[in-house]
Amino acid sequence: MYAITGITGQVGGALGRALLADAQPVRAIVRDLDKGRTWAARGCAIAQADMRDASALAAAFDGARGVFILPPSEFDPAPGFPEARAVIDAVKAALQMARPARVVCLSTVGAHVQRPNLLTQRTLLEEALADLPMPVAFLRPAWFMENAAWDVASARDDGIVSSFLQPLDKALPMVATADIGRVAATMLQQEWIGKRVVELEGPRRVSPRDIAAAFGAVLGREVHAQVVPRMMWNDLFRAQQMKYPLPRIQMLDGFNEGWIDFEQDPAQVLKGDVELETVLRQLVSAHALAN
Repeated sequence: MYAITGITGQVGGALGRALLADAQPVRAIVRDLDKGRTWAARGCAIAQADMRDASALAAAFDGARGVFILPPSEFDPAPGFPEARAVIDAVKAALQMARPARVVCLSTVGAHVQRPNLLTQRTLLEEALADLPMPVAFLRPAWFMENAAWDVASARDDGIVSSFLQPLDKALPMVATADIGRVAATMLQQEWIGKRVVELEGPRRVSPRDIAAAFGAVLGREVHAQVVPRMMWNDLFRAQQMKYPLPRIQMLDGFNEGWIDFEQDPAQVLKGDVELETVLRQLVSAHALAN
């Protein structure tokens, strides 16, 4: 049995579907049992646990051949990342109690970087779980292609993709959540000793101008990338009700300045199969259905 946290999200869902396609037994761990009904209908066992409840998590992990840890992302963390630390403490205690055969954790590109930024939440995760008594792997994916969901309306209506990533012709590692789920499913079924790190990006690197061009191909209209000036970021994020925008600004600086990147040699970074245009077609279709 493979116990999966975060299965109601994009990455966890892709992982769950990949394991079921391989005819593997899955235990879907959900906070809200109503959200587990779809997975129960697919044949999954269901366990209820909050990611800050060590006892409930330990019960959900009990007897698992492998556990996938997908911590909830806090996009507006308080100073010191207390939200992430509470989850990390509970997850570590639960894994120490349950002792599953192996653990795969969703981390991020740049998790090795010690400079503070929004991704530091995953740095803390890796540091805390690295000494677990069972084999543990950290999957570090690139920037999610699905982040372009924020740009669907403006690309369609105005022909504009507003970009915090800059300069506009700088290509960055990006990856589809379907590839992340597929690789996570493979890792959970592998055997290894100690700690391992797997870094993952898509078939090719992507610039903001590439995103605009791909939207143009999908939408059948001209779409252009447009820089959001850095001097405006703080006010824009606060207008979006963020209380602590600095970590997000630091993360964007990290990608733009190049100090957030993969730790390993590029030749060792796994490549996914899903192209950017495929993801954008899915996002545009989903947006149309939702509206």
